[in-house]
Amino acid sequence: MRRDAAGLAALLGGMGVLHFAAPRPFDGIVPRSLPGSPRTWTYLSGVAELAVAAAVAHPRTRRAGGLAAAALFVAVFPANVKMAVDARHSPAVKRAVAFGRLPLQAPLIAWALRVAH
Repeated sequence: MRRDAAGLAALLGGMGVLHFAAPRPFDGIVPRSLPGSPRTWTYLSGVAELAVAAAVAHPRTRRAGGLAAAALFVAVFPANVKMAVDARHSPAVKRAVAFGRLPLQAPLIAWALRVAH
């Protein structure tokens, strides 16, 4: 497997597992505008990350997986915005992490698109 694809699959797979192993932090960043329980969205996004990781890992589905990963990174951006907004009055380290995640979406999307091509 290409190293860039292996890294992306590992990142997505690890995050997908975390959605099930430690869901509480993910529940807290689910936008309130989404219907239903935050835990349901946490689990759904975990399943999506695991599925995309599997697609990226396999050469036959890597192109579709890379495109799906890019779309997933765009789709979760509102959760990152919510995390930053909620951290406005938090200690500096928590604010830095929350706001630092926002610009990191662009290189993640670029990485996924590189894997797709």
